[in-house]
Amino acid sequence: MIRKTVIAAALAALTLTSAACNTVQGLGRDIESVGREGEEVISHAPVETQQDVQAVR
Repeated sequence: MIRKTVIAAALAALTLTSAACNTVQGLGRDIESVGREGEEVISHAPVETQQDVQAVR
């Protein structure tokens, strides 16, 4: 009985770990895409706005 419980817990932990790993990778890709889009918007902004953004950095 204990052996089955340990095996079930191990399988559940393995499943949750692999799902969390995919979630973190997806989050990383989302953050990268937001950064790329932000840079693109800034590069297409009027010169005055670009200078304002650079002053903040």
